[in-house]
Amino acid sequence: MAGEPDPLGDVRPGGRPSWWLREALAVDPGQPVAPLVGDTAADIAIVGGGYTGLWTAFFVTEHDPSARVVLIEQAICGSGASGRNGGFVTAWWDELPELVADFGVDAAMELGRVSAATVEAIGAWAAEHDIDAWYRRSGYILASAAPSQDGAFADVLETCARLGAGDEVVALTADEVRARCASPILRNGAFIPSAATVQPARLARGLRRVLIERGVTIHEGTRLVGIDGQARAGGGAGAAGPVELRTDAGGVPGRIRAEQVVLGLNAWAAGWPWSDRRLVTWSSYIVLTEPIPERLAELGWTGGEGLCDARFSLHYLRTTADGRIAIGGGGGRAGWGSRIGAAFTADAGSARRAATGLRQLFPSLADVPIEDAWGGPIDICDDHRPFFGSLPGGRLHFGHGYSGNGVGPAHLGGRILAALALGRASEPLLELPIVGRRPRRFPPEPFRSVGARLVREAIVRREEAEQAGRSVSPVVREVSRLPRRFGYHLGLD
Repeated sequence: MAGEPDPLGDVRPGGRPSWWLREALAVDPGQPVAPLVGDTAADIAIVGGGYTGLWTAFFVTEHDPSARVVLIEQAICGSGASGRNGGFVTAWWDELPELVADFGVDAAMELGRVSAATVEAIGAWAAEHDIDAWYRRSGYILASAAPSQDGAFADVLETCARLGAGDEVVALTADEVRARCASPILRNGAFIPSAATVQPARLARGLRRVLIERGVTIHEGTRLVGIDGQARAGGGAGAAGPVELRTDAGGVPGRIRAEQVVLGLNAWAAGWPWSDRRLVTWSSYIVLTEPIPERLAELGWTGGEGLCDARFSLHYLRTTADGRIAIGGGGGRAGWGSRIGAAFTADAGSARRAATGLRQLFPSLADVPIEDAWGGPIDICDDHRPFFGSLPGGRLHFGHGYSGNGVGPAHLGGRILAALALGRASEPLLELPIVGRRPRRFPPEPFRSVGARLVREAIVRREEAEQAGRSVSPVVREVSRLPRRFGYHLGLD
């Protein structure tokens, strides 16, 4: 409303890396590495210096320390989604009903178990390698923030209890929710004890250090511009011959000749033909308060729990080691034609929506300044679940579709992709239903981008109206339901 103070204050996103990455680099800028100039060879080439590529490289070195591994990153390691996300390390227990519907009880329970084991494994790995990633296994609160959200987690609670996983997601009354975080807006909900939080950029940069120590060659400032050989655009030309990656480093060309290639591009994968219209790019923004440890104590929010509401365009929030609140909003914008542009990093409107969520959840913090704001792209697939596999010919492997929740799954994905690249066919993880599956395609352009933007606007308007207790127009309600009507596990019912 005109005349009301801007919830963002004077802060605007864009123009610099995320606060997470700046903080991590200030603690340890890391060993310098050179961009790729000229030609090189590798047993395994990895494209992408985020969690997927970094974990893949790590697990390759675990299973075959002699392998020549070359990793390229267009900026610096951790500068993409891996250094911008909320830092939530969660399992898939809260998705158990959908997993059962899609894959059956046995496969769904196995996905729950392996994803939960990943949460613990990341903490153990950080401790083993002396990486202070602010890992804290304090659980995750799923909370209703409006009457329309009450009961949103009932199906999850019932399914977990029925299948013997009742301890993995525990019901909370409104009083129990507020005992952990005394927001007057929060109502009943559920709690996932096994979840953790990290400082995401510290984890990514720690991975980078360990890989350099293990002899992995990393070239930052090196962009993939083309793929030659059997892997071109997903085409198969038999198993003979290596793959050649063409690169660019500030106008200087390079080439990697590799026996196997792993693509860990996250949202940037959507712009390549081999993604085959199975991804939509979307933006997500986070705002960060100044340190307020005393105010957190007043709220009783001292246990380090992560928290989210029950919206589709959810608010997700957590505290930091120095007593700040970081809150993000999933109501960002879809990209045009899978291009990653300014809308993903410099959209003040989307950052303002996250700041507004903070003010609504915590009216008592109205005087607390926002100190930073940043955004980044995420890769959305039809059921918001990652998928891993190989292109025809068997030399080029991929993992993407994390849909904004990749910290834990990327560790699992690294194990899967390392097994694929090393030809470890007996690896049990390759039997998981997230391996080799092909999510539903999205419509071609311009219908994909236009439709995504229309649906996004309808979802945001509907959820904001329902949270405020206002009526929702029939047109907005129906548009918000369109993805479900067409068979996608997206949007609202």
